[in-house]
Amino acid sequence: MPIEPRFVQEPTYTHGQPSRTAIVYCNLGTPDAPTASALRRYLAEFLSDPRVVEIPRFLWLIILHGIILRVRPAKSALKYASIWTPEGSPLKVWSQRQADALHEVWKSRGVQVRLAMRYGSPALPQVLDELKREGVDRVLVVPAYPQYSATTTASVFDAVYTWGLRTRRVPEFRFVNNYHDHPSYIAALADNIQRHWANHGRKELLVMSFHGVPARTLKLGDPYHCECHKTARLLAQALGLSKEQYKVCFQSRFGKAKWLEPYTEPTVRELAHQGVKSIDIVCPGFVGDCLETLEEIAMEVQEAFLEEGGQAYSYIPCLNDNPLWIEALENLSASHMSGWPLQPASAQEAQASREAALAMGAEI
Repeated sequence: MPIEPRFVQEPTYTHGQPSRTAIVYCNLGTPDAPTASALRRYLAEFLSDPRVVEIPRFLWLIILHGIILRVRPAKSALKYASIWTPEGSPLKVWSQRQADALHEVWKSRGVQVRLAMRYGSPALPQVLDELKREGVDRVLVVPAYPQYSATTTASVFDAVYTWGLRTRRVPEFRFVNNYHDHPSYIAALADNIQRHWANHGRKELLVMSFHGVPARTLKLGDPYHCECHKTARLLAQALGLSKEQYKVCFQSRFGKAKWLEPYTEPTVRELAHQGVKSIDIVCPGFVGDCLETLEEIAMEVQEAFLEEGGQAYSYIPCLNDNPLWIEALENLSASHMSGWPLQPASAQEAQASREAALAMGAEI
């Protein structure tokens, strides 16, 4: 049966009010605190998304609420506590700084930038509500995921579409699907690594670790695997690396199903067994440091490499607030907003429009 929309009350509209444009920069999300209760709320929302876990819904909800949400929150809370900062979750801190920096770039051109999270706060629907109340009628949605995956990018779009179902006057939306091969993104990654090498020296091998997804998604048509490898290839070219000087792998496996391979931790263990004494490791698919980079890669995987006989391990931080990354976001958003009249109409034009509407019988 078709879904019947239940419209929320529209904000008051005044004829002649200026048209406004906004960029919504959306990341995955984070718990509000490194506690079991906060993790339970966050994981319940995250793992209830059918885009994230693609198994029969009824069966999965039994597993989620009967087992996972009883055990995992306390374990995850300890991991979050190990990387939590006085400002809060690193993912939220870096995401907010990136959104703020992009806002500084665009504000003089009449465009505002807001941070939203797919799970947790600031929640994407609430951010869209706020923008609508402020008269924003054009929105560019920029996910903080360079490589497209149905588990991440498409889920952001789902949330926007769902919000639109209860909105009578839907803004004009544009969406950035991916930017895995965007020249500015690759240049920012290369600059980030070169800066690290200049300050800390260069190891024998560069390991590029991307977040994993179930292997079956590749066969179902998800382009994520291919886009990760293209990012790695273009980044290696920008750094002047041969195929023997870098390795691609996938981290953060969840559950017992087969995920994209090779897995990161077993890979670095095997490298140590093969006699590789030192590695640099970078996570190109994460644009800001978070649990998966700071705890899993910088701590757990480092321990695994050294355990197996490796001697030197260097984690290269994410793009975070690298100026070239902010420039890349500017270039990306500019190309996707092409053709939009970004500057609002002049006061005289707005007043003329209002007077014409009132003359036709408008009341406000």
